[in-house]
Amino acid sequence: MTDTRPSEAASIEEAEAFLAKHPDISAFDLVLIDPNGIARGKIIRRHELLGLYKSGRHLPGSILGLDVTGEDVDETGLVWDDGDADRIAWPIAGSLVELPWTSPKRGEVRVSLYELDGTRMGADPRHALSRQIEAFNQIGMNPVMAFELEFYLLDATRDANGRPQAARMPITGDLNQTNQVYSLDPLDNMQTFIAQLYAHAETQGLPVETMISEYAPGQYELTLRHRDSGLRAADDLVMLKRLVRGLAIRHGMRANFMAKPFGGRSGSGMHLHTSLTDEAGKNLMADSGGDLAPLLLNAVAGLQKTLAESMLLYAPNINSWRRFGRNSYAPTAATWGRNNRSVAIRVPAGNPANRHIEHRTPGVDANPYLVAAGVLAGMYEGIRDKLQPEAEATSYDADSAYGLPANWASAIACASGSAFLRQALGEKMAHVFLALRQSEYDRFMAEVTAEEFDYFSNTI
Repeated sequence: MTDTRPSEAASIEEAEAFLAKHPDISAFDLVLIDPNGIARGKIIRRHELLGLYKSGRHLPGSILGLDVTGEDVDETGLVWDDGDADRIAWPIAGSLVELPWTSPKRGEVRVSLYELDGTRMGADPRHALSRQIEAFNQIGMNPVMAFELEFYLLDATRDANGRPQAARMPITGDLNQTNQVYSLDPLDNMQTFIAQLYAHAETQGLPVETMISEYAPGQYELTLRHRDSGLRAADDLVMLKRLVRGLAIRHGMRANFMAKPFGGRSGSGMHLHTSLTDEAGKNLMADSGGDLAPLLLNAVAGLQKTLAESMLLYAPNINSWRRFGRNSYAPTAATWGRNNRSVAIRVPAGNPANRHIEHRTPGVDANPYLVAAGVLAGMYEGIRDKLQPEAEATSYDADSAYGLPANWASAIACASGSAFLRQALGEKMAHVFLALRQSEYDRFMAEVTAEEFDYFSNTI
């Protein structure tokens, strides 16, 4: 079969211009985001870059069938069922950037995976998001999106009991041991790290904005400015995670992107802000007649209706489900409301002309492409069917007629029987994603932990 170049692949001229501008870059990270949201790929030498742009680069399809630990999951159908066949990776337009924290200097190029005939490889999560964006484009609408990133910065050394601890302040050397939400002191004492982070983000073209000290020692939040391209918004998030992780290591810290790394402390979310514009760029969710726009309410209703079936996208791992708890700022019901941080689907306060939806359910461990695909598919269903939302929630005790899965196992079962999820992701992506989650579940359920043994061995 002859390799065929897809129409969305980046041009060779883009690579030639980048190489001319950056003679000091000796190698490039070729990055593919897998269904878990993990960056996979390889490092290629400078002289190999133009070959990637001219002819693509063959990669095994099984690279999208790995679990979080990098083990093959045969049930995905991407390993032995097709002989671990190669697909072809093509560079994403506009994705060539420096990795300014590396030495010797490297660059990065992100890729998407295609079949050898040039059609999209169904298990690539970026293609799942493309499908949902294109569905809105076909009805004259364009999603505008932005993510928030919550994470922990931990010290490279553990405490006296062998437990992870918040990172030492680079300037003072002190350990951050108290909950200083919105405090400026932790940010001031992290200034050497933060200054480099903002500088490197600017070099990479990442629209990083506000940073705050979050609701636990060592926890922080970064916001990203909205993008008119939903794909670029998700790209921003995965790039920012790589930047934070790489820079933290070089400052003697470890960035942690678990949804709930500490049982008694705040979990880390990945909230998604979304609005819709028309072909002229006008916000279709702007207030109408002094109240919320009917289109926004339709979208909210669609998100409520589909939230249960989408929960596995937003909370994909066993640790994800430790984040949800009452009075934790992580939503526990399919509720919505204005200016209310206890709900799953929030309509933030602010300029009525810039009105949008904030989805507060996803954890930072989720795949942003699949999160965005699920959110857009839910909004589309609500708009298409002119659904109306439930009564607005005004407190954390509010409930919803749309019940949510109670735990990871229930979420897997709910997603496995969901026609909506198959439509949102595409059949191939849904099959691979569910196979990965089921394999992970089976692996954890087969493990007898030391704590479990100690808890039961002398009492039963």
